[in-house]
Amino acid sequence: MLRNNHYEAAFEDFIRSRGWPYVPVDEQRRAIFGGARIKSFDFIVYRPGESAWIVDSKGRKMETEPGRRSSHRQNWVTREDLEDLRRWHGVFGERFEPVLVFVYWYPEWSDIGRDEHVHLFRNRWYHFGYISASQYDRYARQRSKSWDTVFLPADAFRTLFRPLN
Repeated sequence: MLRNNHYEAAFEDFIRSRGWPYVPVDEQRRAIFGGARIKSFDFIVYRPGESAWIVDSKGRKMETEPGRRSSHRQNWVTREDLEDLRRWHGVFGERFEPVLVFVYWYPEWSDIGRDEHVHLFRNRWYHFGYISASQYDRYARQRSKSWDTVFLPADAFRTLFRPLN
């Protein structure tokens, strides 16, 4: 994890506040498996009574139009993110589930929906949710060919996104 990344620091504070055991991963170096470099993930999270997670966290600022709440959350990732989570799953095995954790930062309190569970960290409000990397990959659509990014259409995102609360 990157300690100077406020999204990752907020997520670490959130899982610590829940008492979930976790291991932050040093992202300074890429691992090498079979001669190929593989992107590091951010955390291993041991959820009580559940499978452990291999977490790649994705921080997104909630942008809203003046006078309106945003109904669609940015959820794009790179193909590399998904491919490397799949590789890590092969390394760790079936007892570890690769997930994308989306960390949404709300710059304005008024932008937060009534049903949102938020976490206050360093005077900022965050909302956390996750999607299984394999489910995300199944429904992903190309966003940018040149950047090799994908996203979930709004309906698929609403169906697959699970809040952490």
